[in-house]
Formats: sequence, C-alpha cells, structure tokens
Amino acid sequence: MKAILASILSIFIGSTVVAQSNFKEGSNSFAKYTKTGDVKELENAKKFIDAAYKTRRDSSLTKNNVLRAMIYSSMAYADSLRKIKTDKDPIIIAEDALKRIRPRDRKNLTNEITYVKQNLIAAYIYKANKEIEKEEFEKAYNSFLEVEKLGSQSVDVLRNLAYLSAQAGKYKEAISYYQKLIQSTEAEPEVYIALAQAYKAIDNSQEYLSTLQRARQLFPKHKNILFLLVDFYAQNKTYQALTPIIAEAIAYEPDNIELYYLAGFAHENVGNIAEAKNYYSKVLNLEEDNYDANLALGLIYLNEYLKDKNNLEAQYMAQDYLLKANGIKPYATNALKGLALFYEATGDQEQLDRVNLLLNQLSNN
Repeated sequence: MKAILASILSIFIGSTVVAQSNFKEGSNSFAKYTKTGDVKELENAKKFIDAAYKTRRDSSLTKNNVLRAMIYSSMAYADSLRKIKTDKDPIIIAEDALKRIRPRDRKNLTNEITYVKQNLIAAYIYKANKEIEKEEFEKAYNSFLEVEKLGSQSVDVLRNLAYLSAQAGKYKEAISYYQKLIQSTEAEPEVYIALAQAYKAIDNSQEYLSTLQRARQLFPKHKNILFLLVDFYAQNKTYQALTPIIAEAIAYEPDNIELYYLAGFAHENVGNIAEAKNYYSKVLNLEEDNYDANLALGLIYLNEYLKDKNNLEAQYMAQDYLLKANGIKPYATNALKGLALFYEATGDQEQLDRVNLLLNQLSNN
C-alpha cells in the first residue's frame, strides 16, 4: 500500500499552487485513506474525483481514470454495505474507469492497475458469497466469472466456478471446470463425483460411468464412489460388473438388508446360485419375514426340484420358503404362481385347485 501511495503522490501531486484542483484534492484524500483506512476520507476522495470527471476531456485523461478506478475499487471492497451513495455500483464505475486507461500508459501503471484489480476481485467474491447465502447461484456464478476475467486463476476460483455452474444448471460449463480441476490439481474424490453427477444431469451415462470407474481406480477405498457404482450397475442390470464389488459395499453396511438382497439377485442372474442362496439367507437372518428373500429362495429350490424330482431337499425347501412368502403376502401373485408350479409338480391336485382358484379371483379383480 505504501508503494502505491508513493506512486500516486509522485505521479499526480506535483504542483505547489495553493488553490488545489479537484483532482489534487481527491489525490490527497485518497492518500489519507490509504494511510488511515478512514472511509470518510474515501468518501471525500470520491466527491473530488467526481467533480474532476465532468467533461469528455476529463474522462479521457489517464490520471483521472487511474485515480477514479482506485477510489471506486476501494469503495467496492471497503464499503461493502454501500453506505457511500453512488449513481451506479462502485464495481461498475471502477471497471469503466479501468477500461478507459490507454494501453500505452498501462506499462507505467502496473502497481495501480494491480491495486484496482485486487479490490475488484475482493468485491466480487464478497458479492458472490452474499448471493450464495441467498441461493442465487447463477448470479454468484457470474460474479466468479468476473473474478476469473480479472486474472484470478486460483484453484479456489476454479472450484467455485465448477460448483456454482452446476448449481445454476450450467452442466456443460461445470464439466469443463471440473475437468480443468482434475487436469491441473491432484483432485479429491468429491471432484470426480461432482463431474460424474454433471454428466448424469445431461444424460451422458457412458461418461458418468467412465468418470466413476476412473475415480474408483484412484480412490479404491472411497465409500461414496463404490456405492454410486453399485447403484449404477443395479439400475442398468449390469450384474456381471456388480457381483465383484457388492461384498465390499456390504462390508461398509453389514446390516443393510437391501444390499444383501441385491447381492443375492445379482449372483442369481449371473448363475452363481450358491452365492445367491447365501445372500438371500443373510437377508432372512436380519429379517425373517422378508417376503422377497423367502420368495427368491423358494423359486431357486423349486427350479432345482423341477430339474430333479428325486431331490427331496429341494422339494422340502421350495415348499417351506414359498409357503412362508405366501403367509407374509397371501395375495401376492408371484408366490401363488410358484406354489401352483410346486403343487403341479408334486401332483397335489387339491392344493393346486385352491391356489389356481385364488389366482383366478385375483386376476378378475
């Protein structure tokens, strides 16, 4: 700050004339503000530079624009509650003054321009944080875009742009920012998850899966990544991919009945019947009256019995589990159809007629 102050004084305060100009008064007030931090001095500086900025010639002078940009950018940050009254937001006025500085003059004003930009960056970040508090995500995203335009390329800015663009529904932009984060940093698991969710939002299932698979390779012990893959494979009935990882998911949640059932169902669909029986049985260990697991085991043993009528164990187990399922949900057609097949195979006509009668009644309702 002292270096900038010295620069201001050396460039703009050269006259010993008693009757000082508005520009010089503004320079003096701003110099006092930079020393004391007194916002009243900043307000005085604003009044003087406004008075020195009336004509087209005034607004074309580099010294006027530099001082105006410095004063208004300071107001944009220091006067966050906007107690100093202005026609426009100080951010806009400071940016306009900054744009008016001639390119040939900029090389000699590096410190001053850096000062202005730093103030504007801080003002935009403050503005964005307030917008986030109000859940005005698109406005906050646009504020951080201005931070980026002002030359701030920090990882934090990139993270905010990625997060806010996703929150604002700008998923293609979010994908681009998350990819930049991954390419430029050692991104944490949450970045990969957020990138995957952005792909999901635009219905790009292949990139969603590829992103999760890449994250799984990098973070093999991360629970959320694992469970997202489990969910994806289950929804897409990709049981061959699900069976190698389902046990690991269960290890995280050993009392999760749905996971045990899913494991049984996945193994059954890929032909691992012994494993399927094992997982369905674990469901019943946790919840004896679980309809789905009783039905699943009943149908597995029924299928074994239908293949081999001499398999008395399969016959007994099929009957036992199917009756349990039927007892839990007496009017569930799947259990009744399983019992119908069982009674037909065993030749129990009386029970078969009873079950078929009930099925007919249910189909007519």
